Amino acid sequence: MFTKTISTKLISLNVKLRLCNTLILPTATYASETWVLKENVATKLMPFERKITRKIFGATRTADGYWRIKTDQEINDILKEQNIIGFIKKQRLNWLGHVERMAEDNIVQKIKRWKPVSKRPIRRAKTRWKDDVLEDTKSINLRNWKKVVQDRDSWKKVFEQALILYRLWRFVGRRRRR
Repeated sequence: MFTKTISTKLISLNVKLRLCNTLILPTATYASETWVLKENVATKLMPFERKITRKIFGATRTADGYWRIKTDQEINDILKEQNIIGFIKKQRLNWLGHVERMAEDNIVQKIKRWKPVSKRPIRRAKTRWKDDVLEDTKSINLRNWKKVVQDRDSWKKVFEQALILYRLWRFVGRRRRR
């Protein structure tokens, strides 16, 4: 039923995009702040996002009068390289700020510091959430993030830098007032 709603010509493009950003994106990325972004997750999310986007923007009419679906390149041009993976990375940086400012006796802090007693099997070590997020901080050239995160205004600037890096302008909604 929802695919009929976003593919109908009766609803404007802006309303369809708004529906996507308020219903589909939050549902697909629920609790993504805590995810370790593995390659298999990314390879499942990107086609999902493209499928929804193709439904929203519809088919393209060629010069000879035939209709065809939009290519991945056309969708990337329309969305200006914004994607769901960048949105998840932004959410994780935001969560990192919250976690680092929490009190030391908070349960989230305890879980973050917890080290398992048992040893891992002799295989490639699994990527931890902290390793993945630290990679994100390196991608925005943030060296002393532990000091920056304690000051909310400085962290907000870092966050805006991440928005620019990951091209997430379409995903920015109304900001909460404090």
